[in-house]
Amino acid sequence: MGEKEFGELKTVDFVDLERFMGDWYVIANIPTFIEKGAVNAVESYELDSRGRINTTFTFRKGSSTGPEKKYNPTGFIYNDKTNAEWRMQFLWPFKAPFLIIDLDDDYSYTVIGIPSRKYVWIMARDHVLDQNIYDNIISKLEKVGYDVSQIQKIEHNWD
Repeated sequence: MGEKEFGELKTVDFVDLERFMGDWYVIANIPTFIEKGAVNAVESYELDSRGRINTTFTFRKGSSTGPEKKYNPTGFIYNDKTNAEWRMQFLWPFKAPFLIIDLDDDYSYTVIGIPSRKYVWIMARDHVLDQNIYDNIISKLEKVGYDVSQIQKIEHNWD
């Protein structure tokens, strides 16, 4: 089941950038190579004066006492009508699509996808997400063509 069968991955209608900024706990993902074995993963967004999104992605490698890893990609708003399509730059000059495909009305959880459906991030404002909400997100991701068997929950140990 590829992108051709399901068509374009749709973003949410609108993102209030001010409300979207701040810390998001990564609840589950299809990990990129740098995220494999991530524990206590948090993505933080901050809007700068030029309209770019300064991003800080931190996690522990392997366990909650493992070495801390930190990455600082920059987000660029690609669709300023919705604010739901960004380009994320980890390494100049390459920018990867970053699509906000699900967002709770109260901004308590969000889902970030990419057009190829190779990666996805389920994130929440708290390090615990209600199981019913999680199951509903997984169901929606399956319907839009994601291989949900690839999605892995991220371990969070904050005590």
